[in-house]
Amino acid sequence: MMSSTAKAETFRSLHNGGIFVLPNAWDAGSAAMIAAAGARAVATTSAGVSWSLGKSDGEHLSRAEMIDAIARVAATVDLPVSGDIEGGYGDDPEAVATTVRAVIEAGAVGVNLEDSRSADGTLHSPEAQAARIRAGRDAAAEAGLPGLVINARTDVFLFGIGEPAGRLDDVLGRAAAYAAAGADSLFVPGLVDLDTLSELTSKVSLPVNVMAGPGAPDVDAFRAAGVRRVSVGQAISQAAYSLARRATVELLTTGTYDALAGADDFGAINGAF
Repeated sequence: MMSSTAKAETFRSLHNGGIFVLPNAWDAGSAAMIAAAGARAVATTSAGVSWSLGKSDGEHLSRAEMIDAIARVAATVDLPVSGDIEGGYGDDPEAVATTVRAVIEAGAVGVNLEDSRSADGTLHSPEAQAARIRAGRDAAAEAGLPGLVINARTDVFLFGIGEPAGRLDDVLGRAAAYAAAGADSLFVPGLVDLDTLSELTSKVSLPVNVMAGPGAPDVDAFRAAGVRRVSVGQAISQAAYSLARRATVELLTTGTYDALAGADDFGAINGAF
């Protein structure tokens, strides 16, 4: 088993050149399948974790509930794990610090921290979010994992904040503030336009992470635009839960099992644990 320090170094190195794909798990089982497929690291998804616990996304889980889920993932795979901690479970910097310490204790070596507030979708100011990132950075050092990878998520494009013409400049300003506070990468969900991404990646110092899915450019196209990290958010869990619904509808209506065709062999799945 790799130590947390070694996992953090490995995870950090993935951002240093080229591009890598970071699939998102929502429980220990999905993490095991992602690892079995050959992924080099695993991220969690707050939406998928929330759904698996019977709640909707948007910080409707407590810090403890999310940390427990991250811990189960980290205990199941011998890979770097990055935990989605939503907005940090509190607006103030100390709340973020508390969450980061718990994530490290759970065995994860990265976090995804949003600059939006779950209550109303508004964004923290760049200065306020920078203070929250700095608190997370300091907490990681105090917890013995200074190499924790902080993926600073900005929701400017995802939530359509401000006039369209000014959004890139807003992200650029935020990226500079977040980098100065100790962020290691910049996550801009809602942005998949290749021209805009090319401009963004040419102007920021941080590696850029995009959230992809059906209809988005492929990984090679993102690579050409300078993107370093591709994740899929809740998409895999969304597909899994959709299959559960479709298969059940088929069973209840036609009495057939076609939706279940193509599943991995029982032994292959069982053997991944």
